[in-house]
Amino acid sequence: MRITVASGKGGTGKTTIATSFAVYLASTTPAFPPLFLDCDVEAPNAHLYLQPRFTQEQNISIPIPDVNSESCTACGKCVQVCEYNALALLGKTVHVFPQLCHGCGSCVATCPVGALSETPNTIGILEAGLARLQIDFARGVLNIGEPMAVPVIRQLKKWIQPHADQTVIVDASPGTSCPVVEALRGSDFFLLVTEPTPFGLHDLKLAAQLSRELNIPAGVIINRDGIGDADVDNFCNNERLPILMRVPFDRTIAEGTARGQTLIDIYPEYNSQFQQLLDDISRNEKRT
Repeated sequence: MRITVASGKGGTGKTTIATSFAVYLASTTPAFPPLFLDCDVEAPNAHLYLQPRFTQEQNISIPIPDVNSESCTACGKCVQVCEYNALALLGKTVHVFPQLCHGCGSCVATCPVGALSETPNTIGILEAGLARLQIDFARGVLNIGEPMAVPVIRQLKKWIQPHADQTVIVDASPGTSCPVVEALRGSDFFLLVTEPTPFGLHDLKLAAQLSRELNIPAGVIINRDGIGDADVDNFCNNERLPILMRVPFDRTIAEGTARGQTLIDIYPEYNSQFQQLLDDISRNEKRT
């Protein structure tokens, strides 16, 4: 089973839930520890909780067009075919904007005189190794200044494949944009972490809509339960979106997570709650 943990907004405790869930799975089924994929490639931080030792790495690059000015006839066909405006014809010179290029290769294939070639542009790195409790851990790290996270996430999911019957926990980026959609592809369940505040509700609505559009069953975890109001509960009830766990607004939890502890490290009794969460996910996933 592949479970993606996400949130409409940042700072709701998404990684706290994802890493705690992974620790629970590894501690209760040591023969089959989970695979943890940190797909929040712009700001990966799951390693702070799971302490992996990286033993594998791979650079991620996308092909960027390179223009041979001597062969180029300035016909503009490469500019016309580019859907991302990564090429511009100024006078008789074709200019390339690498930050906008998606590496699709259309411009190279279209050039009638073969004036375009491709050169690799490294945009990030993949790292993998064993974390605490023998959890298989892999993450992507997008280079600072690079605008496109999706190619790194896509390659991360292809690079490390789960073993048979291995549960996969995917820690997605906050929000509901393209990186989250890419992290969600192929998931069996969408676990939404939110907080009972107006901002939490606003972004939960966006995430719930994404779940419906991708036809992936979803459930909600309310973090910092006890603050705010009941609007999140009312929304979940109206949308028939199950609330699967509540984590209270608790100083001890805040201090523990700031030290890199999971919920289970802080309060071992959360083992039973994560067992219930797993049971609820399995039941809701089978209904679809």
